[in-house]
Amino acid sequence: MLEELKEKVCALNQELPKSHLVVWTSGNVSGRDIKTGYVVIKPSGVKYEQLRPKDMVVVDLQGKILEGQGKPSFDTATHLHVYRHRSDVNGVVHTHSNYATSFAALGEPIPVYLTAIADEFGGSIPVGAYCQIGGEEIGKEIIRSIGKSPAILMKNHGVFTIGPTPEAAIKAAVMIEDIAKTVFLALLRGTPVEIPKSEVERAHQAYMGTYGQ
Repeated sequence: MLEELKEKVCALNQELPKSHLVVWTSGNVSGRDIKTGYVVIKPSGVKYEQLRPKDMVVVDLQGKILEGQGKPSFDTATHLHVYRHRSDVNGVVHTHSNYATSFAALGEPIPVYLTAIADEFGGSIPVGAYCQIGGEEIGKEIIRSIGKSPAILMKNHGVFTIGPTPEAAIKAAVMIEDIAKTVFLALLRGTPVEIPKSEVERAHQAYMGTYGQ
């Protein structure tokens, strides 16, 4: 079942430690199959280097396990809530990447101090309220607070990113950690200046419309 998507989601999960976004078994990537609506997600508590495509767990949007020997990720309910309420989202990523999570620990958004933030995110990175993990609470807060951003910092917890594909969600997770590191360093040296909203909008539209092949 969904062999191609399982291979993709497995490979993308293994990108998380390679990109220094997670340690040990924390974090997860899921992908939704557009035709069936079924979701492929990392099994809970399995080391990334041990993951194989056959280990991925397939669930429906209500959380029923359709295929897989292990338990799905502890964050499955969060992923599924997002998918049920955002038809444009087919990939969700969760990390505890250090620099971005340092902002989450303080309950602080990341303002648009860099052109890279304007280009990739189209605005500041929002912060969601603290929520208990393991149920739908985080998913509900993501839907409530993420707006048009592909990323959100969950207070005292970590990072969630979304995208039209799992690859897009992974890219957002990598980029938010990169810009969070730069902003963190800038704040040590002084007070950065935000880019005006009109320029953020112009830069984001230009980037989305012209960057790449």
